[in-house]
Amino acid sequence: MQIELTGHIFEKLRATSKQIKQPAWLIGGFVRDLLLKRECKDIDVVVLGSGIDFAKHFAENLNEDANVSYFKNFGTAQVKIAEYEIEFVGARKESYSRDSRKPIVEDGSLEDDQNRRDFTINTLSISLNDVDAGTLFDPFNGIQDLKQKIIRTPLDPDKTFSDDPLRMMRAIRFATQLNFTIENETLQSITKNNQRLSIISSERIIAELNKIILSPKPSIGFKYLFDTGLLHIFFPEMVALQGVEWVDGKGHKDNFYHTLEVLDNVATQSDNLWLRWAAILHDIAKPLTKKFVENEGWTFHGHEDKGARMVKSLFRRLRLPLNEKMKYVEQLVFLHLRPIALTKETVTDSAVRRLMVEAGESIDDLLILCQSDITSKNEVKKKKYLANLELVKQKINDVAEKDRLRNWQPPISGNDILQHFEITDPRQVGVLKNSIREAILEGKIPDEHLAAFDFMMAEGIKIGLKPKTLHKTIQNK
Repeated sequence: MQIELTGHIFEKLRATSKQIKQPAWLIGGFVRDLLLKRECKDIDVVVLGSGIDFAKHFAENLNEDANVSYFKNFGTAQVKIAEYEIEFVGARKESYSRDSRKPIVEDGSLEDDQNRRDFTINTLSISLNDVDAGTLFDPFNGIQDLKQKIIRTPLDPDKTFSDDPLRMMRAIRFATQLNFTIENETLQSITKNNQRLSIISSERIIAELNKIILSPKPSIGFKYLFDTGLLHIFFPEMVALQGVEWVDGKGHKDNFYHTLEVLDNVATQSDNLWLRWAAILHDIAKPLTKKFVENEGWTFHGHEDKGARMVKSLFRRLRLPLNEKMKYVEQLVFLHLRPIALTKETVTDSAVRRLMVEAGESIDDLLILCQSDITSKNEVKKKKYLANLELVKQKINDVAEKDRLRNWQPPISGNDILQHFEITDPRQVGVLKNSIREAILEGKIPDEHLAAFDFMMAEGIKIGLKPKTLHKTIQNK
């Protein structure tokens, strides 16, 4: 099969190969995505000999600004030009020791290089050489697997996964991203070798997991991870959600599959990785709070609070960032029941104000999570909750327009209090700030600086604080 490659970059690659008499081929993901008609800006070039030497000559031939990086320890080089990242590596063959995924590398042929690759769909290569330019090489029937939407290893899957256990995560990631099926022998091998994943660092596992989470339908990957036992190794808290317990004929929903449904729902509305993580963790504490109450059934009281408190330890263990992203997830897990709770009662302005202030900039994402969490199989109940949630959304918009509460910041700061009162106990500042906040949320005073200032002075004197200067409002009373 011949593939026509047009464009400045491919012309320069062919010209470089001819100039320095060094055979080269496009290989891997770029070729796969080209055949699938998927956009790909990462180009892998394998050459006979030194990839670094080839990259140097290629960069010189470009005769334009290019960012070139050399990685001598790995024998690779990268050239960034416009929106493309082109990586060069010498063809090689690899062997592995049992307790490491770091290979012993030797120079090799194109065939050796294709043999070492993870899946048949990633072994495809296109020649950049004058003698057969554009020829597609497919030693493992990768094109057939692309057509049949199958993930399989080119060689014995047990050896492939034992050599580099991260490939098990990659198999599931590709199946999820491309909506492919993992071939049966390959899938069985993942299950057989799942314990090998323990030699892989959390950082590498989570990098693959995040790609699964960002896929169009993440539940595909999580079902594979659960069924093969990989999820049990690095995320047992999520595995604990699976299953239904029955007492006196009463059962609860399977919270694992419910979580996947919520995650897929969020994925249809947002590409935000951390909102998707909030969906994954929103019910994470249900196994720890599950209780059967006679005449009531199964309860999970406080799971939102306990779940929010679990987020930091989970992020730390999984090597996720302990920063504002983590706090955002904590916040959404803690608040995820609140919007629906509002639908079960008369929606007052003060209740809406309180929710908006607590959610802050995350209010819209919270509503996406809340809507996604409505997964009842009872269509009447589901329609009722969705309709009530729309009323809450409208109330939020009304209050936001009236009170300017979007991204609310208190009109009185701690410094304002310190400037106007003699403070002997720092906790008094927090008490007074909270009083002002509650007065605004309950609608007792408008969300304006002057009104809040007057309230601050009066309330401060009321609780026994001594003003530094007597405010004119107090003087006139």
